Amino acid sequence: MRNALGLMLASVVAAVVIAAGGWFYYSSRADQAAPKTMAARAADQLPAQAKLAARDDVETTAALAGKPAAAAPAPAPAPAMPVQQRSTCANPNALGVSRVVEIDTTGGPGFGFEHFKQFDFLTDKEVVLTFDDGPWPVNTPAVLKALADECTKGLFFSVGKHATYHPEILRQVLAQGHTVGTHTWSHVNLNSKKMTEQQVKDEVEKGFSAVRFALGTNPAPFFRFPQLQHNPAMVTYFGTRNVAMFSTDIDSFDFRKGATPEKIVETVMGRLDKLGKGIILMHDFQKHTGEAMPALLARLKAGGYKIVQMKAKTTFQTLPEYDEALLKDLKVPTSSARPIGSVVQTVSQ
Repeated sequence: MRNALGLMLASVVAAVVIAAGGWFYYSSRADQAAPKTMAARAADQLPAQAKLAARDDVETTAALAGKPAAAAPAPAPAPAMPVQQRSTCANPNALGVSRVVEIDTTGGPGFGFEHFKQFDFLTDKEVVLTFDDGPWPVNTPAVLKALADECTKGLFFSVGKHATYHPEILRQVLAQGHTVGTHTWSHVNLNSKKMTEQQVKDEVEKGFSAVRFALGTNPAPFFRFPQLQHNPAMVTYFGTRNVAMFSTDIDSFDFRKGATPEKIVETVMGRLDKLGKGIILMHDFQKHTGEAMPALLARLKAGGYKIVQMKAKTTFQTLPEYDEALLKDLKVPTSSARPIGSVVQTVSQ
């Protein structure tokens, strides 16, 4: 009897052990076969080096934001203009930018030895590329492409009226990391006897407001007089508005009748080889300038010249009355008086 009871008890224990083992085995298999999320599958496919880079990015972002590196912050949204955030260049032999200089525009300094002799900041074989009268379809993008191919930067003096015609092009100039200044509202000669002092001021301030409107942000406090006609009263005025004024050292004469890409390159390089350095004046409004840029940049590189980019320490603050007048002229709807919180609310994040 006892033997029968013992045999029955042993059978029960064995059954329990087998059942438990089977449950553990099938449960484990079920977990392995369960479908993963797309994020989990993507993470598995990342090579070890990519995973490490991703982790480093998170830690760097956290450090820049002043948060502990150990805390994993939520992914930051993509920057509005990612081109400005990148310094890498796909062209290993690019002309590039040798250095960037920051200009304190307090008091209205002047640059370009044709009219201003005070600030000789360029060293031998250094040049600054400047472009007037844009933005303009086809021509400005051609200049931008040539500069991008050589990973180099320029300074653009935009006509306010043109900026309102083609704001998307001017925004691309800024997005590619170039400096944007102004060149009046309508490119009139500010030294003309037909213009009153108030009209001259209006041309300048309205031009700044138009460029600001086109960019969606403040431009640099950099200005070039049309036709290099420096109105004495405005020179003084720019001192009070802390605007740097630009003349030139080397004129490409790309605006002249009969100008060709070949002539533009020879004009610039001929003068540059004599001076050894300088601020070059060109026009992204002109078709032949865009066509000449690849060859010109190649000649600069072959000649051992280096590009200097000029940036401003601060941005230009436009005057509200000119901003409002511009919007009326452009027939832009005025903004609502309702507070933003009553119009836009975050419902999920």
